[in-house]
Formats: sequence, structure tokens, C-alpha cells
Amino acid sequence: MQQYVYHMVPNELEGGKLIPLNSLKNPYPQLYEKYTKKYFDHPERPKLLQKQVPKLNCFWNDVLHFLPLHPHYVYQAITALEIKTREKQPFFKIPIEKLKNNKNAIYFYSKEKYKGPAEPIEEGQIEIVDIDDYKELTGLPSVTSEYYKDESRKGNRFGLFHYVPHLLSLGEVEIGNVEIITWNELK
Repeated sequence: MQQYVYHMVPNELEGGKLIPLNSLKNPYPQLYEKYTKKYFDHPERPKLLQKQVPKLNCFWNDVLHFLPLHPHYVYQAITALEIKTREKQPFFKIPIEKLKNNKNAIYFYSKEKYKGPAEPIEEGQIEIVDIDDYKELTGLPSVTSEYYKDESRKGNRFGLFHYVPHLLSLGEVEIGNVEIITWNELK
């Protein structure tokens, strides 16, 4: 069975591939500036720009971040809480083979180990992935659903992918002919 990773379609994209944020700086400085602005909306977030990723030996923004489960599970959880969201949010549905030339790892983004954006990632939270062994997740972690409920009750803005494992890919990924899906439909 074909396995996929998912990436939200950026509002602006240059060329036919996804490029890590730090690699955008020279060829596309305007995109780099636009996409780094989100790191300055909270006092701790700028530190993410210097955060090291163990085992990949790079910075947080040297890798592409992929969702290892169909985005419908996120959409389903937030709409069940009657949280307003963009119904037709587009995502690239990328066959895992497109990452074969990159070094890939799963970041186990857990409530127990996550101490905030400024704190280092523990080595045990990163596991190198052989794409031949990769399997898509089949549901949203319950801790993520609880996080949505708690933050929604408090009236806070919150991250859509909080406590969801991330597939981190060191390199670029061709997307010229990948399918674009919307997260409100499970295909």
C-alpha cells in the first residue's frame, strides 16, 4: 500500500520543490523573510531558529516538516470542537518515495518530553527513518485532541500539529506532480 506524508501548501511557492526555510534565504529572500515572521509572534519562538535536531545534525529550519498522517484527522478533531477553520485547506499528498534522497527522521513530539520552543530536543525524541519501513499514522494522538480542547476552552490560539509526530526531512522534495488534497475530505 502506498504511503504518504503531507505538507500544507504554502501561500507562496517558487519552483517545483519544497525547500527548507534556511535554504530559502539566498535564492528567495522575500519568501524567507515572510515565512520567518511567524517565529517572532511569541517571545520564545525566535529560539526555534537556533534549535538543533539531534541525529540529523542540523537546525530546526534546515529540514522540511511533514505530517505523517492524513490531515483529515486534524480537521475532524478541530471541527468537532466547533472551532472555525479554513474548510478547504490544501495539502500536498506526497508519496514517501519522494524523500528517498534525503536523510529522514521522526520527531516524537510528546507532551511528556516537550518543554517549549526554546528547550533542546532530546536525542531519544528523534529516530532516523528508512523510508522503506515508513508507515503513515492512522489517527490523531489523543493528547493532541486534549490539547485542542484545553486551548479552545481557554480561548487561546493554538498550533494545529501540537504533539503530533513530525517527519523531518533534510533536503528538498520535488512536488511538481504530486496530488493536492483538502483536509476536509478523507480519500
